[in-house]
Amino acid sequence: MRLQGKTALVTGAGRGIGRATALALAKAGAKVIAVARTQADLDDLAQEGGGRIEPWAADVRDAGLLMRIEAMRDLDILVNNAGGNRPKLMVDVDDETLDWMIDLNIRSVYRVARAAARAMGQGGVIVNMSSQMGHVGSPKRTVYCMTKHAVEGLTKAMAVELAPRGIRVVAIAPTFVMTPMTHGMFEDAEFRRFVYDMVPLNELPTPEDIAEGILFLVSPGARFITGDSLRVDGGWTAR
Repeated sequence: MRLQGKTALVTGAGRGIGRATALALAKAGAKVIAVARTQADLDDLAQEGGGRIEPWAADVRDAGLLMRIEAMRDLDILVNNAGGNRPKLMVDVDDETLDWMIDLNIRSVYRVARAAARAMGQGGVIVNMSSQMGHVGSPKRTVYCMTKHAVEGLTKAMAVELAPRGIRVVAIAPTFVMTPMTHGMFEDAEFRRFVYDMVPLNELPTPEDIAEGILFLVSPGARFITGDSLRVDGGWTAR
């Protein structure tokens, strides 16, 4: 898949899926703007990207980043990847956790997408990071499921509204991926067994597997796909 001449912006690009996606887009020929909070992660990514990755150290919740995105005039692709989770039983979720996850997983996703849509003008692709949890429910994930169901709804509404401008909007919904965000979860043997029992393929995807799905969604081969969600979940939601 060749993306020469395209400019892509990836949030949450310092590690995990975001990092793999930034590298995959750069390898496909795109100029990539990588957004993350940690400068050291960005420096390492830019070095590996062979001159095709421009690092922006910023928090997706900061107004300054939104202004910088809106000022762009050559944005073709947004991978709206930044997000987080704090697994807790619903009865143990405090308001600080609730507010943090809503702010990061919904509000910042909306604001970054809005800034990108303003910058794109006519044409472009926005990929919102959802999750299999945007299609099902699961214990200790009431807030996370709520936020990812919201991302699925936002994706559909954006797709309808932005279609007249030639902007496609899609979501990608992975299962659990072994990343720095999930590493601690898999140290729990009971949780690890639960996850593998729920995935019919009986294995977990790599960040690169998710990046390949994103590459397809932003490619010309997906030109008639909008308002939909690609589930890269090994069959979890097929049960």
